Amino acid sequence: MEPIALSDALASFTDRWSPRIVTAVNDYDVRLAKVEGEHVWHVHDHTDEFFLVLDGELHISLRESAGERTVVLPKGSVFTVPRGTEHKPYAPVPTALLLFEPTGTLTVGDRHDDVPDHVDVTPGHALA
Repeated sequence: MEPIALSDALASFTDRWSPRIVTAVNDYDVRLAKVEGEHVWHVHDHTDEFFLVLDGELHISLRESAGERTVVLPKGSVFTVPRGTEHKPYAPVPTALLLFEPTGTLTVGDRHDDVPDHVDVTPGHALA
């Protein structure tokens, strides 16, 4: 293993909503993603989903027992979507994220709406 500069890793790809795996911690992938626009409503039934906004701004709409709400994450913010919570990320501007998810977790979770062409259904791609 060698150190990985996140800026270099982010510069190595341009695809939106198509995360790259930069390393692993135990049974979790550490992923980088560039996002812009809308993802899809989806649920991870068996795992939480951790977001760290490296650059830009991320909005995450949540459907909870008390109703629907949206959290706004500016640069430097972290948020964890609890397992079983239906959510939909949206980035109003180009945004860079760091995510922690169990290895093999699909970007659209276990249940989801129809997936548009701009969203990559993947458990993450290897960093080139």
